[in-house]
Order: sequence, then structure tokens, then C-alpha cells
Amino acid sequence: MYYLSHGAGSSQPPPRNPRRHRHPPRTVHRLADTEDNEPVTDLFTPLLTPEGRALLDEVRGTDPARELAVATRLRRDHSAELVSAALGQARLRQRAAAKFGAEDAGRMFFTPHGVEQSTRASVAAYRAGRLRELGVGSVTDLCCGVGGDAIAMARAGIRVLAVDRDPLTAAVARANAEALGLDGLIEVRQADVTEVDVSSYDAVFVDPARRGGRGRIFDPEAYSPPLSWAVETALRARIAALKVAPGIPHEAVPGAAEAEWVSDGGDVKEAVLWFGTAPGAVRATLLPGPRGLRGRGLPDPEVRPVGRYLYEPDGAVIRAHLVAEVADGLDGGLLDPTIAYVTADEARPTPYATGYEITDHLPFNVKKLKALLRERRVGTLTVKKRGSAVEPEELRRKVKPQGPGAATVFLTRVAGAPAMLIGRPLDRP
Repeated sequence: MYYLSHGAGSSQPPPRNPRRHRHPPRTVHRLADTEDNEPVTDLFTPLLTPEGRALLDEVRGTDPARELAVATRLRRDHSAELVSAALGQARLRQRAAAKFGAEDAGRMFFTPHGVEQSTRASVAAYRAGRLRELGVGSVTDLCCGVGGDAIAMARAGIRVLAVDRDPLTAAVARANAEALGLDGLIEVRQADVTEVDVSSYDAVFVDPARRGGRGRIFDPEAYSPPLSWAVETALRARIAALKVAPGIPHEAVPGAAEAEWVSDGGDVKEAVLWFGTAPGAVRATLLPGPRGLRGRGLPDPEVRPVGRYLYEPDGAVIRAHLVAEVADGLDGGLLDPTIAYVTADEARPTPYATGYEITDHLPFNVKKLKALLRERRVGTLTVKKRGSAVEPEELRRKVKPQGPGAATVFLTRVAGAPAMLIGRPLDRP
């Protein structure tokens, strides 16, 4: 099977005992990062008062370089704690704009963890639309975080019970539903998700915490709550969607689930296990669009010589192990049995891969590459790698590209040997 991405799967920790990780509390205890690093859970409610909201409006868009001066001025009329919380919230809103858009982010409330872990609005909207197409009118959103998915589902006309066990997180989710005028469709409840009765709802959505004190959690049974619990809950519902890490091993996907990998703008965002749809199916969904590629159970593509064109499959396609489906549509093969680059003799438009016309195929040699780039006056060099230990920035420093031209170099392996492929991108369909 081909590489999912450079270094994928190389640092997974050993499996942990799931009994020791039976839904521990989320480590969300801060509304914002404050200068004195004190917990500010008790400062959230004051931000919802007229004074707090007016202060939030006043600090909106504050330049980080001016925060000290702004804080000094505002502390003449407001408490230092409230000013600090408002400025912290302004920073979080600025960060959240990339996921939620400036308009929504400017009205919502966040925690540092909430900004980091929230689903991108475009991805959440796609999933909510799919739930609606499946006839879902009500859903329990377990581990709702600050409410990003609940908001998308409510906007799709779905009634939502949003649940999170952390008091601050639940309060923030409730405030966000109200701020966006969706509190008529979203009920927020602070509770342990393992104790919530979901039987009266059409569907269940579970987004377990996948980060702990040491960073990302790779073992699905160390999620909070564990994947096994989420699957048990999903099997009791008519429709269920479980959000999991994109790197989940395929062997960890239950046979009753449909596995979907989602990318947005070429970046893989998540994997979702669907229940009540198409058991055993595998698909890759590319946003915007959406464009969907379904698995057909094809064998791995054959390795073949370098052709005139190289195709780099979308990350969701690679994660879903659907490179064979892309290669079949291109009448192509692999450069190497462990590398997810497809080579072909014809230029064929496909939304599932980025195509390049290859002008040169060389054994890996920095001096030869430097000479070739100098001869062609290439100053803009895009370096891509898969199956190579060379870092792109290191290569750029060594070849020192100069000139008006542009080129893309692929550092990879061809039939097991280190190689360099130079080319230029084709127009996307």
C-alpha cells in the first residue's frame, strides 16, 4: 500500500488501556490566554453583560502590538480581569475567522481549545447537508465543543441537542447559539455524554476529544470518550456520524460503518464513520464542491515507467486508499509501489488529483538540478516530496534558484531509486 503522506504513521504511540481513559474531563478551563496565566472560567459570564459586550466591540480587531496600550487605557474604566478577558477573546475571534468566517467569528465566543478543535464551517455545512438529505430532522451532538457543528446542523434546519461535560465549553456553545439566532433550534446541555438518552432523536453525531496533555491521541480507544463507546452508541441510532482523526487505521473502521475522508481546498480535515448509510463503503469527499469518489475495490495499480504526466492525488483520496480508482481513470500506474504518485501518458482532467507535465526525469543529484535550473533561469521553485528524506527548504538553499522562470520538482522514488522529476502544473478542471 502506498504512503499516505510523508512520515504518516511513523510516531504512533503503543495502544493504551481503554479502561483508564473512560471519558476523562476535557482539559478546557480557560476562556482566553491571559497575561498572568490565571484561569478565567468565572469571567465568561461578565462578557455577556452590556458592559462586557460593549468592551468586546471596542477591542474588536485590536492589533496585538497595541494590546498593552489599549489594556492600559481601558483599565481606567473597567476591571483588569474583564479587559484581559475581552482582549483574549478578540485574539481568539481573529484566529477563528479562518474557520468560521469573519462575520460569524466576530459574533461568537471561543476558548483556545475550541478554536483549535472546531470543525471548519465549510466541512460542518457539508456534513449537515448530508444529514438533512438522509432525512434527519433532529440530532444529538455529543462532545459539541463550542458548537460549530451544532450551528451548521441548525442552519440546515435540524433540531440539535448539543452536549458537553465541561461547564465553560457548554456555556460558550449556548452563547454562540444565541449570538447567531439559533437558540430556538439548539438546546445546550452540560452533561456526561455517556449518560445522555439519544433514543428520541433521528441521528447521533459524536466528536470525541482527540487531544490530551501530551498532544494528539492516535489510539482510537484513548479518545474521550473511546471509539468503542461511540460505535456502540451509533449502532443504536437510525443514522450516526462519528468524527475521527484522518489517520485512523483502516483496520480500526467497524464493518458496519461507511468511512469517508474529507478534504477542503486540498487539505485533509477529518474522517467520518457513518452508520445507517452504506456499510463497508469507502469514499473521499473533496470540498468545495462537493466532489465524491467511491471505492470500487480495485487492486493496487501496477508500477510503470515515468510517463509524460504525473498526478498527485488529493490527500483525502490517499487517506481513503482510493489511488487505484484515480489511476484507473487516468489509465496510469505508480512510480513506485509505496508512493502515491500516478504517472500516465495522457493529460486527462480529474478533480481528484493535481496534474503536472514532466519535462525532466533525473537521478537524485543536487548539482545537476542546480545546473538545470540555472540554465532555464528558474527563480520560483516549488518542491514536493514523497518518499524522500530531503527537506524542501534545504534543497532551495543549495540550488539557489534565480530568474523569471518557474518549475516544480518532485523528490521521490522511481522503482525504488531516489529520483527528481521536474515539471509544471496542468490547469485544474
